Amino acid sequence: MDYELPGKIKGVIFDLDGTLLDSLGVWQDIDRRFFARRGLTVPPDYMYAVNALEIYETAVYTIERFGLNETPEAVMAEWTEMSIAAYANELKLKPAVKDYLHKLTAAGIRLAVATSSTTDMVIPALKNNGVYDMFDTVITSSEVGKGKDNPDIFFAAAKAIGVTPDACAVYEDSLRAIKTAKAAGFTVIGVYDKHARADEPQIKQIVDGYVVFD
Repeated sequence: MDYELPGKIKGVIFDLDGTLLDSLGVWQDIDRRFFARRGLTVPPDYMYAVNALEIYETAVYTIERFGLNETPEAVMAEWTEMSIAAYANELKLKPAVKDYLHKLTAAGIRLAVATSSTTDMVIPALKNNGVYDMFDTVITSSEVGKGKDNPDIFFAAAKAIGVTPDACAVYEDSLRAIKTAKAAGFTVIGVYDKHARADEPQIKQIVDGYVVFD
């Protein structure tokens, strides 16, 4: 957790789920309930398959993979209904996150959130944890229309905080998002999350630094 950013870094983009928030367990429960309502079980590879996708892309993937007779809009609405209360009232920051954010803002570094979650989940979660005002912008995959297997969300976040990719660090727990940000020219900091332990050795080979907020 003591990783020091290079002096060239003027902005930082944070992922939300699994990076700032210990929330992936909530999504596992949502997936379990969603599939159970349809008489299905969650395949072992499902979370990994959708991890870097935007929510609409995830809905389309889910419908096509499991042959569901539903619209993406209906699927997204169900997921949102199940998740809003948890994000607004239950989910907490990882233990060391708030102090780390204070350290960055005290150093004059501009902060952004880039997430596959939707604003009606993200903003209440940040406000409930007392850190919403520390971020200059929140960019969602839905806004850019692409998931994190495409760098557009990172470019949009960097532009919003007025920094170029070479002066910006991305903090991520997802291997796929890490690969995307690294290939796009960002400094990339891997964040430990217990749900991504299987990818940890490969993540450490790619990233410029690694932190543990738990």
